Amino acid sequence: MTGIALDAPHHILDLTLADEGKRRTEWAERSMPVLRQIRARFAAERPLAGRRLSCCLHVTTETANLMITLRAAGAEVALCASNPLSTQDDVAAHLVRDHGVHVYAIKGEDHETYYTHLAQALAFGPDLTQDDGADLVGALMMTALGRLEDLSGPIRAMVEAMSAEERTAMVSRVKGSTEETTTGVIRLKAMAKEGILRFPILAVNDSRTKHMFDNRYGTGQSTLDGIIRATNMLIAGSTTVVAGYGWCGRGLAMRARGAGATVIVTEVDAVAALEAKMDGFEVMTMAEAATRGDLFCTLTGNMHVIRPEHFAVMKDGAIICNSGHFNIELDLEGLAAMSSARSDVRDFVEEFVVNGRRILVLAEGRLINLAAAEGHPASVMDMSFANQALAAEYLVRHAGTLENAVHRLPPEVDTEIATLKMAAMGAAFDVLTPEQTKYLASWDSGT
Repeated sequence: MTGIALDAPHHILDLTLADEGKRRTEWAERSMPVLRQIRARFAAERPLAGRRLSCCLHVTTETANLMITLRAAGAEVALCASNPLSTQDDVAAHLVRDHGVHVYAIKGEDHETYYTHLAQALAFGPDLTQDDGADLVGALMMTALGRLEDLSGPIRAMVEAMSAEERTAMVSRVKGSTEETTTGVIRLKAMAKEGILRFPILAVNDSRTKHMFDNRYGTGQSTLDGIIRATNMLIAGSTTVVAGYGWCGRGLAMRARGAGATVIVTEVDAVAALEAKMDGFEVMTMAEAATRGDLFCTLTGNMHVIRPEHFAVMKDGAIICNSGHFNIELDLEGLAAMSSARSDVRDFVEEFVVNGRRILVLAEGRLINLAAAEGHPASVMDMSFANQALAAEYLVRHAGTLENAVHRLPPEVDTEIATLKMAAMGAAFDVLTPEQTKYLASWDSGT
C-alpha cells in the first residue's frame, strides 16, 4: 500500500486550489441548464437521502456539477478518478472544501496511488456506484468470485484484510451501478453474459442523449482540442487516421475533415466501414494506413489496435494518440521494445526512435482529450450527467425490482432530457396531432 489510509476523508493535491476550482466549476455550470433543473428538483425532493455513492469518473468541472447535484439529492458521495491523467486538481479541492465530497484523485498519480484511490472509494461502503470504465464494478465482482489474485495491488490488500463476511457485506450492500462509457458497457455485458453480476447496471452510455451527442460531438471536439494543445500541429493538410467508426470515431472524423484534414478510417466491422466509406472517408486496413498517416488516433474500446508492424512503417514524425478509454489501444510495450531511444520532448509528448524515425506518442496513450485538454464541453456533458443523475434516482426508486443485468434507461428519460435541452437552446419541435397519433398506432388505414 502507499501509506494512504483507506478511511481518509480525502486525498487530493492541494486544498488551497479550491477558489480556482470553484470559479471554473461555476463557469461550466452556466452551460448545464438541464442538470441545473434536475438539481433544483432533487434539492426539493431529496431522492437519494441516506444513500452512499462511490463514483469513479473523470474529475473535471462538469463532473463536479454532477457531484453537487447528487449531494443536493441527499447523497453522501466519494469520488475517485477513472484515469490517472484526467483529474483537475483545483476542482478536486473545490468539491472537498465546499461540497463535502470525499475526493481521492490527483492528476498524474502513479499506478499504486490510482488503485489506492479506487480502494478508498470501495472502502466508503457505497449503496450505489457510478463508473467510467467499470473499474469499481469489476473489483466488486472479482471480490464476490474470490478471484483476489486478479485485483490490483492496493485493492487486493484491502480485500485480503477483510473477513469473508465483510467482503460479502461490501458487495451485497451495492444495489446498482451506472456506466458512462462504451468500454465499460462492453465489460459489463460480458459479466452479465457469464451470469456473475450481483446487482443491476444502468448503461447510461446507451441512452441516445448520451452516446449520440457526448460520444460524437464531445469526443470529436475535445480530442482535436487535446491534440492541438499537446502538439500545436496544423490539422489542415494532414492525413489523419481514425481507428474505429463508432460514435466517437464518427465525431473525430467529422471534426478532422472540417479542420481540413484528409481522413482515413480503419474498421473491423463491415457495416461501420461501409458507413464511413459512404460518408466520404477513405477506408482501408491499418497496415495500409500506417504508411500514410501524419496523425493517428484510436477510438475502438479494444486493445493493440496499433502494433509494432504498424509502427515499423510509419513516417518520420508520425503522431500517435488514443481517445478510447484505456491506453491499451496502443501497444506501447511493443513500441518501446523496438525503439533505440525515447525521451520527453514536450509536455504530453514522448518521442520514440525506431530505425532512425521519430514516432511521437501523446499523453502516455491515455485519453488525449482529458490528459492534455479539459475534456468535453460542459454543454454536451449537461445531457450525459443528466442521465447519470436520473439513473441514480431510477435505481433507488426501482430497488429490488430490476434483474442483475445491464439495462437501458427508459426512453421517456431520453425524451425528458432532450426536451429540456431544446428549451434551454431556444429551439422548438413539433408534436403529433391526435389524428397522426391514431394513424401511427393503426394498421387498417389505407393510403
